[in-house]
Amino acid sequence: MNLNRANSFQLDWMAVIIFTALVIFGYFNILSASAAGEFTSYFDISKPYGKQLIFIIGSIILIILILSVDAKFYERFASIIYLGSILSLIGLFIFGKQINGAISWYDFGGMTLQPSEFAKFATALALAKYISDLQTNIKEQKDQIRAAFLVGIPAGLILLQNDAGSTLVFGSLFFVFYREGIPQYYLLFAVFVAFLGIATLKFSATAVCLSMAVLLFIYQLFFKRKKKKIGGVLAVLICSIGLSFGVQWAYNNVLQNHQQDRIGLWLRLEKDPEKLQAMKRNISYNLNESEKAIRSGGTFGKGFMDGTRTKGKFVPEQHTDYIFSTVGEEWGFFGSSAVILLFVLLILRIVYLSEQQKSQFSRVYGYSVASILFVHFLINIGMVMGLIPTIGIPLPFFSYGGSGLWAFTILVFIFLKLDSNRLNEW
Repeated sequence: MNLNRANSFQLDWMAVIIFTALVIFGYFNILSASAAGEFTSYFDISKPYGKQLIFIIGSIILIILILSVDAKFYERFASIIYLGSILSLIGLFIFGKQINGAISWYDFGGMTLQPSEFAKFATALALAKYISDLQTNIKEQKDQIRAAFLVGIPAGLILLQNDAGSTLVFGSLFFVFYREGIPQYYLLFAVFVAFLGIATLKFSATAVCLSMAVLLFIYQLFFKRKKKKIGGVLAVLICSIGLSFGVQWAYNNVLQNHQQDRIGLWLRLEKDPEKLQAMKRNISYNLNESEKAIRSGGTFGKGFMDGTRTKGKFVPEQHTDYIFSTVGEEWGFFGSSAVILLFVLLILRIVYLSEQQKSQFSRVYGYSVASILFVHFLINIGMVMGLIPTIGIPLPFFSYGGSGLWAFTILVFIFLKLDSNRLNEW
């Protein structure tokens, strides 16, 4: 009994150390970006860095609470936590506060809370609960559809709040489905749709469809001579036509103007050099300034709180989604590489621990944590460096905000609590 009690507190200290390093380094970058040469006091709550310190203290309290609860609690009450999260998302349509065009926050006397951040760990718990149920076989289509609904409901509610970035993160849970045994053709189909969508926007639906028709004709002529196989080729062609024109229609009629402009800049759809430069000055001003800040950092950076572009506030709201530009300017290539390495190590460590779990619930939840962190990390840094279109999602543990920091803390430490209980599982 004493052994079990001791085992229950065996945290994976490697993950804890990496988490702590990311939070501390993230805080000092928020301090630099928000102080901009006008530092007063660490506890100045009128400044973002003062508030972030309070959020970090709140995270410590959350960690203590998470670790003090029995590990089985998270599995038993996963459905209730998920339901509460759904209700909090629905409540935004009645009581929510609109910020930057998105109705994603509750306002509590000057303090805001973003339920979509907490919906990620709640959905991960619910998905783990459903997939690990004895009655569920994720390889069967009916169970795949039900699992997809679990993910799709919060994602759809968040999309209706005009927060496409957070919605996109829920797509990361596809990796969990793939790990648990869904057919490989789902992955191939997802890659095909992504390729077809990009090609459609770059060249037009008509050009893509004609190209697909030629390629399929050549395939049928030289590789599939049996006529009975022509039905599959026609099905692929019809599907391609529907998807291609569907993407074109959605781009023109569903996406908002600023979203079209961001994608257009990324794919270089505008051919007029003058218009392209005007779009860069207006639409992608933040991105251009972010890239300049990162480039100016060089190999070793300009030093803590010595970034000239950071102090000059060239990047608007640099302490939020564009915080990585502060890292690039003040810590240079080596500092940026160190941050990327820490994220990669944390994600790989969580994947490794997930594979060591004795219960499917813990494994599925662990893979959900790794997937969510990976997509946030990949999209945010890719966005700041101009490698992918601008999508407003935070960099975990770095971007300013209590909702994000607390939600990521809960996400990670629930898994570490489950992992600490691994030796007691049979």
